[in-house]
Amino acid sequence: MSSAVPPQAPAAPHWASLNEATFVAGIRLLFWIYRVLGRTPFRLCLYPVVAYYWATKPLARQSSLEYLKRLHAHSRKQGLTVGTEPGAWQTLQHLLAFADTILDKLLAMSGALGGDALRSFGEEGLLALKDAGRGAIIVTGHVGCMELCRVSAERHRGVRLNVLVHTVHAERFNRLLQRLHPDSPVRLIQVTEISPATAIMLADKVAQGEYVAIAGDRVPVSHGLTVPASFLGEQARWPVGPYVLAALLKCPLYAMACVREHDAAQGDGYVLRVQRLAESVVLPRGRREEAMAMHAQDFAHWLETVLVRSPLAWFNFFPFWRQGEQAPTPPQQS
Repeated sequence: MSSAVPPQAPAAPHWASLNEATFVAGIRLLFWIYRVLGRTPFRLCLYPVVAYYWATKPLARQSSLEYLKRLHAHSRKQGLTVGTEPGAWQTLQHLLAFADTILDKLLAMSGALGGDALRSFGEEGLLALKDAGRGAIIVTGHVGCMELCRVSAERHRGVRLNVLVHTVHAERFNRLLQRLHPDSPVRLIQVTEISPATAIMLADKVAQGEYVAIAGDRVPVSHGLTVPASFLGEQARWPVGPYVLAALLKCPLYAMACVREHDAAQGDGYVLRVQRLAESVVLPRGRREEAMAMHAQDFAHWLETVLVRSPLAWFNFFPFWRQGEQAPTPPQQS
């Protein structure tokens, strides 16, 4: 599939320079509406807000359309049944799915979603590590509702998951999540880069048999090293942090996503998908970049399989295939 980006296109803005419009006060108000009136009134209040955002944010709209078109073409090449070519209506649905997921994040961290809210596939390897007192690095993406991992962690006593987040917007949102469920086995750690002090702290957690989750689909805020890997038919830049950490800490590397899927027998619901990418990550001297690119490609391929099952679960509303072209500017203030 040919690239949707014209040869002379201006440099794409770094994702960290974009205002993610996560207004904590507004989220708390909408959460109150849900608690008092239920999900349908919540959606009735939310949809006009999303429609306004969709109408006034052309970059998010265009980025959504590019992703949906690439996924549509990829699914067709895989021989899967696909509908018509995505258009403007599908991009609005995409943003609505993101907004709806925000409520699920709040419900997950507040404990309002129970164990029956989540089906899981592939957890056995991680649970075997826990039983052996070993930790792991988990590479994730900005897909679905990772906060629902709390449900899985509470099913299996002793599981501790540390999720690294990278932006001020995320930090404010995560403070709200932590207030909703301060004893959650899922801990959110805000970092801008993996410093030696951060690496030591994470090494301690892995040594204690805990898991560390780090996003593998956005280039670093500091514009650190990235590697190329194909995703939905086009080359993109991917961060190397998860693979460097797994090699440094000498622990297994897993991929994880929690997305809403439709099942003919069980209907719509969240599914936790886990897959081991490597029992150990080795970055040979002289071939480090090649080895990191191989692991990034494994993750990208796995992510494709997740998104084919749940197309609207991808929440990167910026020019993903062009990220890394210029240094980030400070994010706009909400």
